[in-house]
Amino acid sequence: MPNVRHERVLVETGNCRVEGDIALPQEGYRNELFDYLNRRDQEFLIIINAEMTALDGSGRDWYAPFITLAKKYVRLIVPKGHSESE
Repeated sequence: MPNVRHERVLVETGNCRVEGDIALPQEGYRNELFDYLNRRDQEFLIIINAEMTALDGSGRDWYAPFITLAKKYVRLIVPKGHSESE
């Protein structure tokens, strides 16, 4: 995807911690994570290269090339820095 950059994020829900990338525009409207998260017309986050860790310590950790996560389940989201632009 041209004019897209990936921002690495750490997301926590009630059950798991997810680390992965969110695609954002290089510049312009909604190019910041805060703006992307506050879109009222978008109920899900698309997280690429998602590494999920169970918070209950069960060891049920897994990886997925992408996931869709309902924003209503997000308790915490932290930017972890920028990865390479595409």
